[in-house]
Amino acid sequence: MKYICFLSIIMVICLASVGQPVPAGDENIPYLMTFGSKAETSWGDDDFSQTFFFLIPETFKEPVFIRVFDPDTGGDIDEINGIWDTRTMFSVYGGKECYSHKDAQETDPKGNYKSGVLLASKVFGENPKYNNNWYTFGPFNPTEGEYVEKFGGYVIKVIADGVAGNDGNLYRYFLSTGYSANKPVEGGNAFAYEYSFRMYDNPNEISHIYPYVDDRTITVKLSNFDWDFDGAIRTVSVARNNQRSPISGDDHWISDEFKIFDEEKNTSLDIQFIKKKAPPVINNNVVVNVRNQYNELLPFYVIPIGGVPKYKYGIGANRVNP
Repeated sequence: MKYICFLSIIMVICLASVGQPVPAGDENIPYLMTFGSKAETSWGDDDFSQTFFFLIPETFKEPVFIRVFDPDTGGDIDEINGIWDTRTMFSVYGGKECYSHKDAQETDPKGNYKSGVLLASKVFGENPKYNNNWYTFGPFNPTEGEYVEKFGGYVIKVIADGVAGNDGNLYRYFLSTGYSANKPVEGGNAFAYEYSFRMYDNPNEISHIYPYVDDRTITVKLSNFDWDFDGAIRTVSVARNNQRSPISGDDHWISDEFKIFDEEKNTSLDIQFIKKKAPPVINNNVVVNVRNQYNELLPFYVIPIGGVPKYKYGIGANRVNP
């Protein structure tokens, strides 16, 4: 109970901020990524499915919309593999266990990961109508989501499944109060337990994800897939400024484990993806997840809990990264 109450307080503090683009500005990630089910995993997608959860504060009473940017697979954003033949199904779920079912909180699209009540769904193939444009699901009453006490609000789940083809679908989300415009839900947020995304081609661009470390976490295991040996992955926090992790090659997972300092508990980590200058790696698609010592996944919030972590020299100067 103490843990739940404390997390609820942290969430309320976090949800006082505004902004629901996914990916968010602080992440500096151009697009989420999901490939068609017939693609080879060497293109950068390990399972052709991605789940995101959208948080809506209990106090928010207006209808909400889930908007998807460039939901089709075709045109100048997506990644072609031969001919455009991919179809992606975007599905929106609410109701009991849409979040709380254990399969919904895992990394693989297995079991009852589509738990809850299906609120809306649409399959997109190649369609110029949606190239560089938005498609809007909704309106949804926030109470159509699952109420989760520790978040102090309702959760709506969105799943992108590559149901056919072998091309890469690159897209973004926005949690909005408007049907035809991106109007933020005050206090909203979004998170995932595994992030599948496209890196920038520009080596000067650094991308970030922000896993939240609760007070039960003693160690974390950071896993990355298909990084193509593209530069470096480092973790920054209030207590460490350069925790390096091994990087994966083509079509491979690699993991490393490190201890969590006391000062890092109940804060976010800043995992940074730093591209190498040469030779250039283009169209690099990456999958990342983080687990604690209980093999539980840590959530990546697009608005990091407690804000973007900054290394505090007074805390971390005498630390040796474990």
